[in-house]
Amino acid sequence: MKLQRFALALAGAGLLAAAAASVPVTANAKTGPKPYFETKTANPNSAKASAAEPCESAVGVPTAAGTMQEIYVLPGRTPKAEALEPYNYVGSRANATWYGAVNAAGTQFYYYGLLLQGANLYRHTTYLPADETASPRPTFKKVGSGWSSFKSIATSNYSVAGPRHQYLYGLNTNGSLYRYAIAGAGFKALGPLPGFRGFKAMTVVSETATYDTLLMTTNAGALYTVHIPVAAGAKPVLKLIRSSGWSAYESLVVQGCGTRGGSLIVAVDHDTKAGYQFAMSKANGSKTAITSYGKIPGVVFTGVSHVSLTTHYDQLVGE
Repeated sequence: MKLQRFALALAGAGLLAAAAASVPVTANAKTGPKPYFETKTANPNSAKASAAEPCESAVGVPTAAGTMQEIYVLPGRTPKAEALEPYNYVGSRANATWYGAVNAAGTQFYYYGLLLQGANLYRHTTYLPADETASPRPTFKKVGSGWSSFKSIATSNYSVAGPRHQYLYGLNTNGSLYRYAIAGAGFKALGPLPGFRGFKAMTVVSETATYDTLLMTTNAGALYTVHIPVAAGAKPVLKLIRSSGWSAYESLVVQGCGTRGGSLIVAVDHDTKAGYQFAMSKANGSKTAITSYGKIPGVVFTGVSHVSLTTHYDQLVGE
């Protein structure tokens, strides 16, 4: 995210974390006519609730060609978007949320997250230079294989209180949703959850001590929440939000907005490379209120998937 905004968000959360070790990727740094991160300041979305301090969608755009770009979208009758300079990353086919963190000394900011490249699962750590005109430096570490049948991944990160948890969710072409507990550098398989044939886009909309909630679309155009308790053996609870209108979207990007559990959503149609912005009330099945701001003008969404840019301590409470 924009570097100064990112620093303020982390400082506000009191986040001190050790940087993850990984293997450097061979990517050439470059500069461009626009900075990689703006110096505009703002508070985290969770603290914003007024028109004078609007919430904002922060979208990461990793491409098959091996670049990454950040797009920021302010909601309104016509959304206002800004695309920052792309930088070298790595070719991928699916990606999960990017979490921002800072080292214990407070001197190094970085993102971390997971991605699929072919049949392999990788963890990236992308370091942000102090010079905002210099390219971020991504590094990668292979953490798993056998992922060729997974078409989408998402991660949760409940880290504000105990019991903490981090999960990786994988949507498989066999119609099951798989969950893995993330513990350090390892992953523990928690078994498949059947019943997800026909689903395609997914992201996390809520993460608490006792459950995660995914926001998912189907090929037929329905929009669902999938409430997944943390307790072992508990069954997911699906709630239909809309029965149609969402079939075009292959990516969903969610940021929390305000203190009442509202969310901003950017839904991306990969065929037309267009993004659409929505505001959603706290999810409650068919009673959920959704406001459409329409197509986002002036930017092109070229990602193989599109991801939320957030921080390690910025929890989602959308359900």
